[in-house]
Amino acid sequence: MSVLPDAVVDADSVLISGPPMSGKYDLFMRLLAIWSDAPIVISTGNTAEKTRADYERITDRTGDDLVVIDCVTHEQGEKVPDTPTTKYVASAGNLTDIGIKFTDVVESSTGRKRAVGVYSLSQLLMYWDPERIYQFTRVLVSQASGEGWPLVGAVGSTAHDEQVIHTLHEPFEVVVETRIDDDQREFRARGRVGQPTEWTRF
Repeated sequence: MSVLPDAVVDADSVLISGPPMSGKYDLFMRLLAIWSDAPIVISTGNTAEKTRADYERITDRTGDDLVVIDCVTHEQGEKVPDTPTTKYVASAGNLTDIGIKFTDVVESSTGRKRAVGVYSLSQLLMYWDPERIYQFTRVLVSQASGEGWPLVGAVGSTAHDEQVIHTLHEPFEVVVETRIDDDQREFRARGRVGQPTEWTRF
């Protein structure tokens, strides 16, 4: 199932960066499924229902054990109570609330091998400046790694200037870049040092 190189699969934290429609979401879901049978997705742009359906479609796994922190449903005006696998946050701009719900999931996950995904950091940047999102991401990465859980984030590379993207790269061990070339989706990976891998179709 994995087209991703070991350097990505073995990393503690990965940022997937690329333009729209270049396959970021697919790689994001696949990586979570490789890492864990019971991942956590902080979903800033989709409802829990859609996130779960996408996860099942992309990975061929059941989404029953997928935990979603849903930042959309309440903002759309639907007041739904939390369940063991779905936690609701008022909006993607409420970082404190996201942090609290994430801590709740951590505390109720004793002994479970999870992985964490944030899709997407671009959504958070609609509410906060890059420095604030950088700090938030660092705390999240550190909290996840304290549990032994890998974390993947995603960002739209064309939605922000290079300085912003560079700032967001910082907390992550590996960056996976995606692109479209001749109507084909491709990715390459690079660590903090050394050369990036070759572009690979997927």
